[in-house]
Amino acid sequence: MSLIELRNIIKSYPLDGMQLKILKGINLQIDQGDFVAIMGPSGSGKSTLMNILGCLDRPTSGTYWLDGVKINNLSQDELAEIRNKKIGFVFQGFNLLARTNALENVELPMVYANVAPAERERRAKEALMKVGLKERMYHQPNQLSGGQQQRVAIARAIVNEAPIIFADEPTGNLDTKMSIEIMNLFTKLNDELKRTIILVTHEEDIAQYAKRIIKIVDGEIYSDERNDR
Repeated sequence: MSLIELRNIIKSYPLDGMQLKILKGINLQIDQGDFVAIMGPSGSGKSTLMNILGCLDRPTSGTYWLDGVKINNLSQDELAEIRNKKIGFVFQGFNLLARTNALENVELPMVYANVAPAERERRAKEALMKVGLKERMYHQPNQLSGGQQQRVAIARAIVNEAPIIFADEPTGNLDTKMSIEIMNLFTKLNDELKRTIILVTHEEDIAQYAKRIIKIVDGEIYSDERNDR
């Protein structure tokens, strides 16, 4: 079985007494170690799909298997545990705690996982070194550039050794130079650490870093092609 498998996923929302269908029967398989870019115009359903894949939302119907576990009927606590163990998130807005230094921001997922303080610190320092921030561990977000803040967010996403990283427009707030640095870092995480990366972007040049590009139009998969990086 694939790391991720979606079977006929439908997502609808109530609107004016009707059901507005956002996803219209998505079938998708993603293997361990893949690097997938999901593209689509505004309103295409790509963010809704990302939320379902990341266990932040549930499908209206259809089946979702994640690493051999059927996700559909899990409780909120069970979903939270899967997110903590299996998934790392990187967002466009970084989502760092403002008055907390880089090291403490990276430690946060391990606090929820009840990791001992000394082990949290060791693993957080190791993660920050992997993303090139050895000299910035004790800086707060307002003392870091946008690219450095995103590196902190990536360190936080990998610190629990989650096999999957979801990145939602991770370069949206960065200039071209910083965007290239961040995407090279994702490529390194995929190639060297074998992390599975699922990236949502509307930028064609960013999608080209992925091994596979999936385009969604009007709630359906329009194309799904391997990409020669």
